Amino acid sequence: MGGMNSGRRNQGGKDTTNDYWALDVRRMQRDGLLTAGRSFGWNWLRNAETVASIQVQTEADRVILDYRHRSGGSEWKKQNYPVRVEWTPCHYGGARAWFICPANGCGRRVAILYGGGIFACRHCYKLAYACQRETSDDRAARRADTIRGRLGWDVGILNPPGGKPKGMHYRTYQRLTYRHNTFVGVSLAGMAKRFGMIDKALGGIDEDLNLFRKNKV
Repeated sequence: MGGMNSGRRNQGGKDTTNDYWALDVRRMQRDGLLTAGRSFGWNWLRNAETVASIQVQTEADRVILDYRHRSGGSEWKKQNYPVRVEWTPCHYGGARAWFICPANGCGRRVAILYGGGIFACRHCYKLAYACQRETSDDRAARRADTIRGRLGWDVGILNPPGGKPKGMHYRTYQRLTYRHNTFVGVSLAGMAKRFGMIDKALGGIDEDLNLFRKNKV
């Protein structure tokens, strides 16, 4: 079993949810892992390689987390503790699972726990969402990549565009391509301005940036 190491966290500014390992009860429920009596490993991957893992045992109303953790260069410390699972009814039938944050004095009902030393909710760790720290050009690049994924293109705004997906209406393809190209232009322009590669004389780019910030694109 692999260990959990808090060295993954950001060293500057407020940490975000992306800086911590995440346990998502929705995924556990979707994958059928919350049945009482089950035991499974939960792995985190980076570049297709496992970089951290824990063991999880499920009971009727809780899961038991079992893993090792260390902070910085300290010795590995074994962690084994329960996290309560609560179920709430859905409007259209069935039930939804929630974690109850195990941090002392918390007890919030949450879908995701973040951790290293202990898995707790983002409020306990005072984590911001990664998107809250995005610049306009970061956000534009992320939205362009979302469209690239829908079109079946390789992710990355510097990659060449692909063709129209089979079965997609041509008008839909045109609309998505236009939005993609707009986001790419905004992202590249924003990066260029940040790094001093262009000046304010490029009024058309400024207009695109303003349009994007107002969410009218």
